Amino acid sequence: MSVDTNISVGHWPFRHLPAAEPAALVKALAKYGVTEAWVGSFEGLLHKDLAGVNARLADICRGQTGVRLVPFGSVNPRWPDWHDDVRRCAEEHRMPGIRVHPNYHGYKLTDPLFAKLLSLATERKMVVQLVVQMEDVRTQHPLIIVPPVDLKPLAGFVTKTPGLRLQILNAPIDVAGELIVPLARSGQVYFDFAMHEGVRGLGRLRDQVGPERALFGSHFPLFHWQAAALKIRETGLSDADARAIMSTNARALLPLSS
Repeated sequence: MSVDTNISVGHWPFRHLPAAEPAALVKALAKYGVTEAWVGSFEGLLHKDLAGVNARLADICRGQTGVRLVPFGSVNPRWPDWHDDVRRCAEEHRMPGIRVHPNYHGYKLTDPLFAKLLSLATERKMVVQLVVQMEDVRTQHPLIIVPPVDLKPLAGFVTKTPGLRLQILNAPIDVAGELIVPLARSGQVYFDFAMHEGVRGLGRLRDQVGPERALFGSHFPLFHWQAAALKIRETGLSDADARAIMSTNARALLPLSS
């Protein structure tokens, strides 16, 4: 079993992605041996009607076969009635988690609404995926420059939210571990490695947070899926660590019954 926790579907507004359509996405993932994918929607970044975005995402995930697609709805706590978006994700669409983009949605982690969002998701036993960035600032369209999310305030919120299940997506390499190590020690936070480039990217993450806190995440189709697989191979992981990162840790964060 291979679980990819960082997949998106739909149209990326800045360039064409051949595998963005649902059928093509599933065909590619099945070819790469992925059995389960946690899927967000590219539309969740810029669309205002997130209820519609999440309804379409749920329909897409139900309508595909060959790979188990697990939908993660988009929620913006700055929009009116965002509480209802969380409710619909949980109750109507049976989504086990939500995916948040603070930088695209215009708020910082110090915003009290973010703390309320974490609390509400935890009450509903939902996983929260916090996306630090979608792409390097150097590759962004000059009219839409979106800096990465500042993670510095996050550790304080994690310790104040018992039971929180949080995954950090697309964080850049933290060479000194000043940001991610305190988060990992909380016992409630997991990390993918899509943005960890270089020969020692994944190895450094494993050493900093432990193999039990790293999850496979390719950021496909915005990134090439094979790039994430190559990181697994070149790091020289033990069989146990490779299994943990490819599937076991994902099952600990999100059991199949969720």
